[in-house]
Amino acid sequence: MSSGIRFDGVTVSYDGTVVLDALDLTVAPGEVMALLGPSGSGKTTALRAVAGFVRPAAGRVFLGDRDVTGLPPYRRGIGMVVQQYALFPHMRVEDNVAFGLKARKVARVEIRERVAEALEMTGMAAYARRYPRELSGGQQQRVAIARALAIRPGVLLLDEPLSALDARLRSGMLAELARLHRELPDVSILYVTHDQVEALTLADRIAVMDRARLQAVGTPGELYRAPANEFTASFVGNANLLPVTVSSGGVTFGGVDLTVDTAGAAKGASATLCVRPHLIGVGDGPNRLSGTVREIQWRGATHRLYVEVDGHRIMTDLRELKDPPVLGETVDLHFAPEDAVLLTAGVSHD
Repeated sequence: MSSGIRFDGVTVSYDGTVVLDALDLTVAPGEVMALLGPSGSGKTTALRAVAGFVRPAAGRVFLGDRDVTGLPPYRRGIGMVVQQYALFPHMRVEDNVAFGLKARKVARVEIRERVAEALEMTGMAAYARRYPRELSGGQQQRVAIARALAIRPGVLLLDEPLSALDARLRSGMLAELARLHRELPDVSILYVTHDQVEALTLADRIAVMDRARLQAVGTPGELYRAPANEFTASFVGNANLLPVTVSSGGVTFGGVDLTVDTAGAAKGASATLCVRPHLIGVGDGPNRLSGTVREIQWRGATHRLYVEVDGHRIMTDLRELKDPPVLGETVDLHFAPEDAVLLTAGVSHD
C-alpha cells in the first residue's frame, strides 16, 4: 500500500461554511504527524478527507504518488481507528480483527496469519475468543488498532483514539502506540488530537490547527521552544504571553526594559513576548520584574505561582518550595534573555 500523505490546497465546506481552508501539508513515509487543535479547528475534517469520508471542494489528496481525491474509502487501503472503537459486539475479537481482510477477500490461511500477527503486536493474542463486552476500554482500543493493522496499511489514521480512556489507561496506550510506531517504521500515521501531551509524546511533527487553517508545523521541540505565533505558543504547552514594545536594546513591558533577541522586529513595534513558566525564576536575576503573588498551586513536585505584574498574570513553575511565598507578597521574577521568544504579527506555515 502507498505510504505518505499529501494535502494539496485541500478545502472542505459544509453548507457554504469553510471548515478546512486550503490545507497544504505533507506527511512523510513512516512519519507520525499529529493534527493538534481545539474543537472546530478542522483537524478531524482533514483526517476524514484522507479517509474518503468527505469530498474536498478544492484541492487534491495524495497517498504516496496516488491521487485518491475521487476514490471511495474502501479503495484507499488505509487503516483507521476512531475514539469509540466501533467494534462489532456480536463478533469475537478474532472476527473483528479479520473483518477488513474478509471484505478484501483475502485467503483464509492468510487471514489467520495476519489476525494472529496483529493481535500479537497489540498484546491481545490471549483474548482472541472473547467478545468486546468482555474487555476493558483499553483492551477494546487495542482490538480496534489490531483490526486497522491487519490489512497492513501504508497509512494509519487515528482520530482521538484515547479520549474515551481514563488517565492511567491513556498513559499505557501512549506507550503502546509509541512501541507500535517503532515496530512499523514504514507506516505513515496521521494522529488527530486536542491533547498536547499525546501530540508531544507520539509525534515526529505536529501540525497546529485553528479556525479551519494550519497555524504552524514543526517538531515538538521546535513548536515548544520557538512557537510561530501566539496561538501555537498557548496551545503547545503553557506560556506567558506579554504585550511588549520593541526598543533599541530589547523590549519594554510595563515600563521595564527587558533584554531579548529582537532580530527582524522594527523599533517601536508592538509584539508579544513568550516565556515558558518553568523558565521564570524567583529572586534576583536578569530581566527582573516585580509583582504581587495572587495565587499559589501546589502540584506535588512543583509550585505554580501566579504573580500580577502591571495588570498581567505571570505563571512560574518552581521546584517544590519548602517555604513558598504567601498571597499578597511582593516577589521578583526573572528570566534569561535566551529563554524568551518574541512573537510578531503573522502566521508561519513551515
